[in-house]
Amino acid sequence: MVQKTKQEKVVVIYSGGMDSFTVLNRALADGYQVFAVSFHYGQRHHRELEVASEACKKLGVEHKVVDIRNINQLLAGSSLTDDIDIPDAEYATSNMTSTVVPNRNMILLSLAIGYAVSIKANKVYYGAHSGDHDIYPDCRPEFVEAMNHVSQIANYDAVSIHSPYLQQSKADILADGIKMGLDYSQTWTCYNGRDKACGRCSACRERLAAFASHGLSDPLEYEAAE
Repeated sequence: MVQKTKQEKVVVIYSGGMDSFTVLNRALADGYQVFAVSFHYGQRHHRELEVASEACKKLGVEHKVVDIRNINQLLAGSSLTDDIDIPDAEYATSNMTSTVVPNRNMILLSLAIGYAVSIKANKVYYGAHSGDHDIYPDCRPEFVEAMNHVSQIANYDAVSIHSPYLQQSKADILADGIKMGLDYSQTWTCYNGRDKACGRCSACRERLAAFASHGLSDPLEYEAAE
């Protein structure tokens, strides 16, 4: 295996959630010089962007937050961006359909690829995982493979898309983070952007289940159950 050097640059799409936090640290552990990019697309849980900025400061990683909220006039119908109730239910297709933002990851990947070309990075890290395959079409392997192909022919300089956890679950991602000694209090997962995680939305439930599968308590502070 060829040893990576710090001179090799990669872009990491970094939401501030536990998956992308693990991806960010995985890219650092892989020996790359990391450029993190986060997107404000009008998500009601935009607190994740504040958490992302704080984590990057601690890691000494260059971080950009790009405001693309104006695209929401074209992308309607998601409970993450519109006045639609966030599902308080298990993380499953029947419950999570309302959280799909039309074409979100294709847009974010396209912007990240453009950023990579501009700074002469040859790879974009992206945190899709197997738990999202049924729910989000733009997290499925066939989507990632197709975007990877396009990204290598769309510019003079080829950029590859790397999804290190594409075939792994959230519990598997957490396992790798545990091995790296990561502090998940530096992340935000809850779809409700309040002061504390709600513990009831589908995203919180999946996160809590991942910690429980390892016999661990989530370091985030949650709202008291009613």
